[in-house]
Amino acid sequence: MTILITGATGNAGGAVVQSLAAEGIAGRALIRSDTPLPSGIKPVYGDLNKPDSFADALDGVSGIFLLSGYDRVEELLANAVRAGVRKVVLLSSSSLAGSDTSNAIAGYHQAAEEAVRASGLEWTLLRPNSFMSNTLRWLDQIRAGDVVQVQFPDVPIATIHPRDIADVAVRAFTADDQAGAILRLTGPVALTPPQQVEILAEAIGRELTAYPMSRAETHDELQASMPAPYAEAIEGFFGDGIIDETTVNDTVRQVTGRAPRTLQDWVRENAGLFA
Repeated sequence: MTILITGATGNAGGAVVQSLAAEGIAGRALIRSDTPLPSGIKPVYGDLNKPDSFADALDGVSGIFLLSGYDRVEELLANAVRAGVRKVVLLSSSSLAGSDTSNAIAGYHQAAEEAVRASGLEWTLLRPNSFMSNTLRWLDQIRAGDVVQVQFPDVPIATIHPRDIADVAVRAFTADDQAGAILRLTGPVALTPPQQVEILAEAIGRELTAYPMSRAETHDELQASMPAPYAEAIEGFFGDGIIDETTVNDTVRQVTGRAPRTLQDWVRENAGLFA
C-alpha cells in the first residue's frame, strides 16, 4: 500500500504524513520544495492545481488523501483512475452539514465532494470541525502581550486535533468498512474561545486574558483579513449559527478505537511555538 498525500506540509496533510509513518505505511508527499519527511515517506514535487505536474507519481499509488478547493480536480481524479488508484479520502468541511450551504466555503467543498463521488474511485468524505491548530491564529497577539482578542466568544466549539483526522483517514485507507462513508468529526469537548485561551495559558505558563470581541469588531476583522465571501461565510457559521460545531460525537472513537485527543494534548505538543 502506498498513499499520496496532498497538502503534505499543511496541518491536515502533515498529520496524515505522521500517521502513515507511525503505522509503517508507505507514502508519497506532494510538496513544492524540499522539506524534511519521516522514514517511509518519499517526496513528490508538484502543484495540486496542476495535476499534470505529478501525474507520473500516481503509478503504484493505492490511495490519495485529497484537499478541497483546488483547480482541475476532475483531471487529477481521472489520472488516478488511469493509474489504478483505488481509494480517495477527501478532506471536506463541517460547512456541508450546516443549515445553509449556499456560502463560498461550502461551495468549494461541495464541488470537490461531487467530483470525488463521480470519479469512479472508492471514496470516504471527512467533514471535521475547526482544527485545534487554529489556536495559532493568536500567536502574534501572544508574542506581543498578554491580551488575546477572541471572535464569537460565547460559541463553544468541539475543535479537533489534526492527528485525529489523520488517524481516521489512515483507517479509511487500510480497511473497507468506511467506503462510501461521510464522517462528521469532532473533538472530545466543546470549549468557548476564552476557555481555549485559559488552557493555552496554563500550557505555556503565562497569564493570558481573553478579550471578547463584539460582533461588529469581529465583522471588521474578518473583512480585513480575507476575501469578503469567505468572511461572510465564517460570520454566518459562528455568528448566525448555520453550522453546529458545539455538539460532540463519537466518530473518532468508533473509527480508530481510541478516545480523541484533547486541546490540552495539542497545546502541550505545540507550546514551544508560542515562546
